Amino acid sequence: MNEAILAVAASVAMHVAWNLIARRQPGDAFPLWWVLLTHLILLGPIGFPALITSVTWTFSFTLLLITSATANVIYFWGLRKAYEHAPVALVYPLVRSSPLLIALWSVLLTGESLSANAWLGIGISAFGLWLLSWSALRNAHDRKALPWAVVAMLATSVYSLSDKSATGSIPGFAGLIGFISVGYLAAWLSISWELKRKTGRWLPEKRIDVRAMFVGGLCIGTAYALVIQAMRTLPAAEVVTYTNAGIVIASILSVTWFKEQQDWKRRLIGASVVAFGLVVTGCKW
Repeated sequence: MNEAILAVAASVAMHVAWNLIARRQPGDAFPLWWVLLTHLILLGPIGFPALITSVTWTFSFTLLLITSATANVIYFWGLRKAYEHAPVALVYPLVRSSPLLIALWSVLLTGESLSANAWLGIGISAFGLWLLSWSALRNAHDRKALPWAVVAMLATSVYSLSDKSATGSIPGFAGLIGFISVGYLAAWLSISWELKRKTGRWLPEKRIDVRAMFVGGLCIGTAYALVIQAMRTLPAAEVVTYTNAGIVIASILSVTWFKEQQDWKRRLIGASVVAFGLVVTGCKW
């Protein structure tokens, strides 16, 4: 239990660090393309061999791997489409309310049970995320992002459950890196195809900052591998809920450090509700 919480805490720290750097990168540089490529270059040589050699390959495990990879592609696709219509402040909190779906699928499909306080905490946290999202809603054009955000949220719930189910077949942490890298490779190829379709180029015309590439490449996969590591001992819905502590931290930093004062009261109220939901989720009554 303590190891799982430490894994989630490290994941949140990495996620916040990466996002603080990513927010300064130009969107037309396809930053996710660069970060996923850097992950594959830095961690792929560690993860892929470990996955191939340490796992007992069965039909069910292969199906889980394909499911996770496909859901990753759909997640990044839905997220990119949503960002074409609305800012991160509106889209991302809505996508991160996926633990409600994860909890529902877990009960219906895997028979996993959650305590009453976990259900309550997940619900409170989701409500706080919706408050954060709606505080950023400005006009009818922003609403066009909502269906795509829901697509990304559904994809998150799918790969979270398949990742959770696959953990029993992956003995080490390096194998988890490899498992994630398969999905990231599929997502990178999908983004490359979209880049070619939109610009006629396989390589983005602009490059993001080298520091952003390095930090992002190390953090984006390692952070999520830590999340799956925590899923070995905790329900997937609880783990993903705990990772939303990163949104709480980012919301506070945006107001205090970056001086983003627009709707700051509503954003802090939403972040406080999310934080309260995390506390309730973690209580053992």
